[in-house]
Order: sequence, then structure tokens, then C-alpha cells
Amino acid sequence: MTGQLCWIPKFGGNGKLALHLRFESFHPWKTYTAFPGLCVPDYLIPGGSQGWATSQKLLQAGWTAIPTNQAQRSFDRPISSLINLFDDDELAA
Repeated sequence: MTGQLCWIPKFGGNGKLALHLRFESFHPWKTYTAFPGLCVPDYLIPGGSQGWATSQKLLQAGWTAIPTNQAQRSFDRPISSLINLFDDDELAA
């Protein structure tokens, strides 16, 4: 099974990036640690990127890397994208 991976700033991480994954473009991004079956141990490098070893494994398996700025746009408009699923008649009901 393949999916998408992206480096997104960690919440409260002072700008540090962490690997995030999702299986489909309509799924939310989740940190790589939420997928224990896909994770491999991080390299023991002080200050190293969290998820680097896992990203290498997944890229070799055919996963697609998504640019950070593109992934962050999905956080900017989650509600508006849901509203567009319904037409005006369905919302009025």
C-alpha cells in the first residue's frame, strides 16, 4: 500500500519539521508515529529530523512526497472543502 508523505511543522515544535503521512489525498495528515506498522526507528543523530529513516523506507516503496506548502494549504480550508460537498438544496433541508 502506498500513500503520501510530507514534512510539516510539529505543533509546538518551534518550527521543527516532522514526517506526516496519509494514504489518500482526502485523508488528514497524521504524524508518522500514528502508523506503527510503517515506522522504522529514527537515526540516533542529535538534532536529526524525526521520521527521516521512515521517509527513506516509504519513498523506496513508492510513496509520493508532497511539498510542505501544498500540505499546509489543506489545513487552511478544511471546512470550506466540506461545505462544497453539498449543493444549496441539501443545505436548506
